Amino acid sequence: MSTDYQALAKQMVARAKKKGAKQAEAYIEVGRESSVRVRDGQIEDLTQATSKGAGIRVFVKDRLGFAWTSDFTTEAINSSVDRAVQLAEAAAPNKLNGLPTKKQLGAPSDVGPLFDEAVANLDPEWKIKSALEMEKAGKAYDPRVKTFDSVGAGDHVNEVYLASSEGASNGYQGTYVYLYAMPVAADGPQLQTSYWVDYKRFLDELDAPEKIGVEAARRAVRMLGASKVKSQKVPVIFDPMMAAAFVSGIAAAANGDAVFKQSSFLASKLGQSIAPKNVTLVDDGLMKRGLGTSPFDGEGVATRRTAIVEQGVLRSFLYDTFTARKAKAESTGNASRGYRSLPAIGTNNLYLEPGTTSPEELIKGVKNGFYVTAMLGHGANVVTGEFSRGANGLWITDGALGKPVQEVTVAGNLLDMLMAIDGIGSDLTFRGSTGAPTIRFAELTVSGE
Repeated sequence: MSTDYQALAKQMVARAKKKGAKQAEAYIEVGRESSVRVRDGQIEDLTQATSKGAGIRVFVKDRLGFAWTSDFTTEAINSSVDRAVQLAEAAAPNKLNGLPTKKQLGAPSDVGPLFDEAVANLDPEWKIKSALEMEKAGKAYDPRVKTFDSVGAGDHVNEVYLASSEGASNGYQGTYVYLYAMPVAADGPQLQTSYWVDYKRFLDELDAPEKIGVEAARRAVRMLGASKVKSQKVPVIFDPMMAAAFVSGIAAAANGDAVFKQSSFLASKLGQSIAPKNVTLVDDGLMKRGLGTSPFDGEGVATRRTAIVEQGVLRSFLYDTFTARKAKAESTGNASRGYRSLPAIGTNNLYLEPGTTSPEELIKGVKNGFYVTAMLGHGANVVTGEFSRGANGLWITDGALGKPVQEVTVAGNLLDMLMAIDGIGSDLTFRGSTGAPTIRFAELTVSGE
């Protein structure tokens, strides 16, 4: 870890204080990434990039000022600090403005290693070879896989440093590596696309390229011949990827700012039962090797595990420091940011805890229903709780996956959908920082013909 950047963050804070800021916080990001895309056995694109930047947040008489720069010369750094102070002096005051106190910051959480030397030193040849292997494996799976919209691999190395006048002075390094494949399957005039992806912090946990290519191809091929079905109310199952999108919508409604503004359907539900007892939704900034794991959040507050829904009961909303002050609550360590932005509420590692039933058993329990593997459109309205998305997938007949279905809509109300969960799979899956197992709803509206 470079002590120079940590020292620079402290210098920025010291200058802001000298220029009249009552409080100051510097946030520095340094990163590098590389990626490769291939098409038809040839390299289509190979990129490498580095980035760095510093943001400075200051408070002058309850007035907020913020500026950032990607130029690390002394002149540019000093200029950005001075500009932040000037902006604060001209801003409107708000008595709730201010940085987290030393007590609120807490000691950085012990989250274990987030940095993998194998990823940091990954040979470009590995990415090229992996991308070609995915494409080759996908095409070999079925002759109807004609081409790939995109197939590639990449890695990212980042460093974060934070210092504040309230006592924060910390940093960490992290890595992640990824593979993705988006095949196109054709049968006569019909084309079907799908995708599969894997993201991991550590190279030894990443799925094999052949596995990604085959799974992506399988998902595309099984949709060939897809058609609509008649509109009806039936049991609906979301595969883990779609279940993860669903729980993201619930977490968005648990955003403390939306709740404070009464623009969330969960605003009045704290402490109430909103789902069956087997439903526990967690935001965990401490998860070992998680993509959303960090020792502290975007304003230096120690990360933690927060149960949003616990055994069906809504237990907590997510807060950063400013929103927590408004709501007379405590920050949950969910301030998310980059060096070019002010902190805002985000999630760390969000997931629905798995059940004990296999996904196959969940499907076997449905005589006539819909297994959703892809969704289109915006989805959930966190204000009203209304949910409506275009969906593709497979029809379930007598407990088995059958004909492919497309161009239908799955609709419901998020509160009703939560209460309608009657099965949770044992297959908790992360393809990013949000994870979920297969989930089954007793009944939802499927609109088609």
